[in-house]
Amino acid sequence: MQLSTAHHDERLTAPRSWWGIAVLLGLACALMLLPLGTMPLLAGLVGGTALAGLVVSSYGSARVRVVGGALAAGDARIPVAALGEPEILDAEESRAWRTYKADTRAFMLMRSYVPTAVRVEVTDPADPTPYVYVSTREPQALVAALRAARAQAA
Repeated sequence: MQLSTAHHDERLTAPRSWWGIAVLLGLACALMLLPLGTMPLLAGLVGGTALAGLVVSSYGSARVRVVGGALAAGDARIPVAALGEPEILDAEESRAWRTYKADTRAFMLMRSYVPTAVRVEVTDPADPTPYVYVSTREPQALVAALRAARAQAA
């Protein structure tokens, strides 16, 4: 039995500016509670910052992996045997596929702060999903991993 190792593993973390906004939201919560005293002010600062940080962290924790003969993007896990040839999308082309070229049936793991993406046709005739769109900061590495996993599966 041969163990399959991950060919690609990437976490789409939120940009640093979003963390600054989370701190500013905590400060806003603290200022709203300022008239109530010092303890409510501190509770608002800690609670507001923690809540905003939790939202930023959960949104920015999407993972893109090629492991075990499958593309794992967010919650989806798609076998590479059901995928066609991957296509690297530059910033302009990925914007087009996120907007006017988009198909509502497609699976899309989009992050607006990641300019590049990979688009892969779904070749399984039983699957109504036409393609998979995945935002990635490393499109060449993801495409190489998909091709290697497909060659290994064949």
